[in-house]
Formats: sequence, structure tokens, C-alpha cells
Amino acid sequence: MFKNIIAVALMTLLAGSAPTMATDGVVDIVAPFEITGLDPAKSGDIFLRMGIVETLVEADMDGNPVPALAKSWTVSEDGLTWRFELQTGVKFQDGTGLTAEAVASALNIARAKAGLLSKAPITEIKADAEGAVVVSLSKPFVPLLAFLAENRAQILAPAAYESADVKAIIGTGPFKLTKLEAPQSLAVERFADYRGEKPQIEKATYLSVSRAETRALMAESGDADYVFNLDPASRTRLAKSDKVVLQSVSIPRSVLLKVNAGHAFLADVKAREALSLAIDREGLAVAILRYPAAATQLFPPSLKIWHDAALAPLGYDPEKAKALLAELGWTPGADGILEKDGKPFALTLTTYPDRPELPLIAAVLQDQLKEIGVALTINSTNSSEIPAKHQDGSLELALMARNFALVPDPIGTMLSDYGPGGGDWGAMNWTNAGFEKALDDLTRVTDSAEGETLRHQAVAAIQADLPVIPIAWYQQTVAFSPKLEGATIDPFERSFGLETMRWAK
Repeated sequence: MFKNIIAVALMTLLAGSAPTMATDGVVDIVAPFEITGLDPAKSGDIFLRMGIVETLVEADMDGNPVPALAKSWTVSEDGLTWRFELQTGVKFQDGTGLTAEAVASALNIARAKAGLLSKAPITEIKADAEGAVVVSLSKPFVPLLAFLAENRAQILAPAAYESADVKAIIGTGPFKLTKLEAPQSLAVERFADYRGEKPQIEKATYLSVSRAETRALMAESGDADYVFNLDPASRTRLAKSDKVVLQSVSIPRSVLLKVNAGHAFLADVKAREALSLAIDREGLAVAILRYPAAATQLFPPSLKIWHDAALAPLGYDPEKAKALLAELGWTPGADGILEKDGKPFALTLTTYPDRPELPLIAAVLQDQLKEIGVALTINSTNSSEIPAKHQDGSLELALMARNFALVPDPIGTMLSDYGPGGGDWGAMNWTNAGFEKALDDLTRVTDSAEGETLRHQAVAAIQADLPVIPIAWYQQTVAFSPKLEGATIDPFERSFGLETMRWAK
């Protein structure tokens, strides 16, 4: 207990003058994610979750696009021109009005940086004479609405920019930023001129706390009112406490083993299949995650249009795994580790503790792969190491949790992760012409039956080639104060739900 109390104290000291937690009338939110900068390309998700900023398009609880800053839209017959009518009476938090020129400028800045908009076939974004925003495309692109809902496509006021650099966060959301101390904390208060229904909560804070045990203690002690992302052990313990309310929901996120398909040991699909067959997903899910969520394919059943119930499931068969590796010329050494050409079958698995279950899963994978003669060294580090090692080519294996609803339609994440050249959080040194064609066709197809066929083709290609190896599907758990009513979990992880919260009377 004393160690945990000290951990909280250290976290407060590290935060400098970070917001004091559990202040009367202030909703204190704790999550593991650092605020890595002002630019939406770096921390746009946090600004969106805290209700500071908005996007042109939102998503409902089923992932369908719904109006946000855009009240409606139309598409030309050839699919090359989209026209967005804006909501009226919208103000930025500096008092200036929302204009089509401001929206077009913000989107043009966003698409010039890292983000899904940069991958869309956009030729021009401009304001027209009637005050609408017009997006012109080089080819039809059905997922455009989903791309415009991504957090990195948030709309900031003209005064937020200095050239293309973001110098302040000035949005249109129900809460405005009042204090920012990156990388750990920020504070918001209710925006009086918000166009919609005014939130009942007046003020809130956000604090980044990386250690799951510390977050759980803060929930239990009342030092935080809304604690996001609990580890399995803490969930079990807090479920017995009357000091917090737990809420869980299935979310479109999967735990995946990212494979460098260009690595000499992993280039043959038989080697990747062997790794997959060595994983006891059901046992792992129950033992570590403590809920039945063994991933039999990439997408969970909750993502109905992408989940293929007819697809042969990934299985557990360590003897078949050994046989496949033997076919590739691997033989057991004196210590049981496989060898070929004088080299042991040894790999480094990179993961990160931001998702507290990942290091635990990594340890189980280490034991399970050792059973088939593969030695793993676990490198638990900052999550940024995965994209960095992808880019410099040094990544061998990575254990990660991938959110497939960065935009409401997973096609956005798929294009980012598995399109030509792969992606930091997806394929590495893997190509499949049939997959790429199916994905490209999906960006143009509007017929639902044809779209379903193409999605199943894409999922089947990943299941066959295993550029990533699905391990588990995800549940998100939040602990919140019993004094806080209206707290919910957004399955698309776009909002902490401050706008619906209220203090119990």
C-alpha cells in the first residue's frame, strides 16, 4: 500500500503544477496517454476525447457517420465532388465564427501532415461562394466521411495556427482548454458559447498516469473520478469495492502480433503460421484478460461488417507448428531452441506497458513459443518504438493493441496499416495483390453485397498470410466515482463523455 501511495505522490511531483485531483465540482479524468504536443497529428485524440475540438463528421454508437460541424453533405454523380453545408451559429472558443474558409484551411493543414486525410485521393479543399466546404477527389472515395471524422482532422480556429504549425488549441467543442502542461496534464472548463446543449459539468482535468496500478489506486481512493483503461487484476479487485462503479464494453480493438515478414526467419508463411499455431489464445485470454476473447480472426464479432463468421478460425496446435518449422529446416539444439545454419531461432518482441495487459501477454507468448523451440526476448518500452523500428527496418515482432475504429469505418485503419507499403501499426514487408485490389475496390463500391464480398476477401488474405497474428479481442473497462452520473464508455474511443456527465444530487 505504501508503495502505491508513494507512486501517486511521485506522479504528482512529476506533473509539476498539474491539476489537483478530486477537486470539488471538477471531474478528474485519468488515462495512460501522454499529451505529446499541440499538433492534432500528435495528441488530437486527447483534445477530442476531452470535448475541446470537433470534426466535420461524427459517428454514432454503431459507427455510422452523423453530422457534427457539417450539418449535411451531398456527392456528385461521378463521386468526385463532395459538398458540406456547415452548421450555423458556431463559434470558436476565441469568439470568432466558424466559416467555410476556416474549415478548408484547417483540413488542408491536416492533410499535409501524418494522418488518414493524407492518404485520401483529395485534389482540393476549398470554400465556395455559398459558404459550403467543397472537397474534390481524383477518384471516387466512399470512406471520405470516415476520414473526416478522424481526430487528426479536427477543426481549429485560424488563430490556432502560425503558418502550418499549431500554437494553440482553439476548437468549437463544449469545453475549452484553460491549462496545458504537456506531457501530463490539461484542464478544461465549459464553453459558454457552445451552440448545442450545455454540459452540466463546469470543469474537468486530465492527467496522464502510465502505471495501471497507480490509476486503479487513484480510482479507489477518490483521487480520480473517471479512470480509463484498467488492468485485469485491478478490474477483479475493484469489482468488489463499493467505492467505484465499473463499466465494460466490447470495443473494435484487437491484440495483435505484428510480424516483420521480410525477416529471414519469418519470410516464409509457414514460419508465421507456426507462430500462430503455438499460441493458446483461449487459455491466454482467460488467464490474462480474464474474459473469453480469444481472437479467431482479425476483427471481433462486434465489427459485424468486417467479421467473417464463415472464415476458418485460427487454431492452437503446437505439434503442427513444430512440423512446419521442421519443413523449413529448423532442428532442435541442445537447449531445445531451434537452429538452422548455425543460428538459433531467436527474436526480439517489442511491446509497451501503456496497455497494462500487453507485457503480461508477452510473457505468456514467450513461454508458449519456447515450447516449439522459438526464443523470445521481450523489450517492453515506449509505444513509439514500434513505428520507429518499423521505419528503420529493425523490428522483428511487436505485440500491440490496434484500434480499428480510428475512423468509424475500419477501412481507414486498413488503408493506413495494410495498403501498399504497409504501415507502422500493420503489415511490414508484406504484399498481396489480391488483398490490395480488394481494399482499393472497397473505396469505390457502394453496393452493400459487393462490399461484403470484398471485405471478406481482404480478411481472408490476412488470415492466410498472417502479416499480423491476431491474439485477442478487446474489452475496455472504466472505473468512475459513484457520485458521477451519466458516465459512459464510447466504444469508438472518441470521447470520455464529459458532455453527458453530471454530479449526483
